[in-house]
Amino acid sequence: MKLPEAKKIKVDNYPSGLSKIPNVDNAIKLSANESALGPSPEVINFLKNSSQLIKRYPDSKSNTLKEAISKKFGLNVENILVGAGSDEIISLICQSFLKDGDEVIVSENSFLMYRIYSQLNGAIVKYAKDNNNKFCLSEAIKLVTNKTKIVFIANPNNPTGTYLTKQEMMDLRKSLPDNILLLVDDAYSEFMQEKDYSSGLDIFSSSANVVVCRTFSKIYGLANLRLGWGFASKDIINAANVFKPPFNISGFAEEAGCLALNDDSWLKKNIEHNNKWANIIFNAIIKKNIICNKPTANFFLMNFDKATKNADQAFEIFARNRLILRQMSAYGIKNSLRVTVGTEEENKLFLDVLESNF
Repeated sequence: MKLPEAKKIKVDNYPSGLSKIPNVDNAIKLSANESALGPSPEVINFLKNSSQLIKRYPDSKSNTLKEAISKKFGLNVENILVGAGSDEIISLICQSFLKDGDEVIVSENSFLMYRIYSQLNGAIVKYAKDNNNKFCLSEAIKLVTNKTKIVFIANPNNPTGTYLTKQEMMDLRKSLPDNILLLVDDAYSEFMQEKDYSSGLDIFSSSANVVVCRTFSKIYGLANLRLGWGFASKDIINAANVFKPPFNISGFAEEAGCLALNDDSWLKKNIEHNNKWANIIFNAIIKKNIICNKPTANFFLMNFDKATKNADQAFEIFARNRLILRQMSAYGIKNSLRVTVGTEEENKLFLDVLESNF
């Protein structure tokens, strides 16, 4: 039997972090930057009592969630695009604007899906060298050509935990030609407390050539429901809607997103928990001569060049103690691991293992 020939696209694969460790029971996953406290109790209560929704199609336009986002952030509904995680927003933008031979620019140490979706749509990915694990404006600008279509930046950046200030973000947009789209990933913006930081949503709410992505997977604790959204000019949203499939998010996800947005007290509790433990964990890490970013989001990138153990040894030590950390080999970041801020119990175990073995 001769089958139809599939497309042959050279693309990097996304290697997800481990969820289990062989021969280790009750492993604790600190590898995916998930919410330490999980979703709002309002969300949990809704999911427990909503089985009647299973047989019904969701609203294909996600209007209820768009209205909730509009009200929460003071945005026009026509400037909002809802997707199955911010991943889908990135994918839809790439489908809408990239063709064979176009170029995109990403940081050399950036979220892998930017390059993957770009490659799937025929684009050539150019990598801007970081400066001390931070997106370097001058290096990115050097790569701009008349073929450049999109520049991707996560702020703060995953996996390095570094960030650009409000002024640096504005300078980046001004340094790019108007016909180049800037995609700003705000996945961790709710965690940010630094005074010189502003989210992409705050900086570029009036920009016609910027897309800002948000997710419910991180601080809102809805990772398994796959829910995210994007903000952009009406023209960009309309272009992306051509490629958006109907019913791309479930009714469960839409309602959960609305409830999560409305629970300000739970959001505040998550921020306070992260602030407290991020500072404790950072101070403990640097005392062990492990190099890492200052607290910004809900994770740390740890480099072991000056530590008593290397990253592979450290991974095994934590794994033996039921803790799963994120290996960085897929990112090309040498001798490093990423760890997520967990619950109080999980954080104490991490600190105990760190103190006893390094």
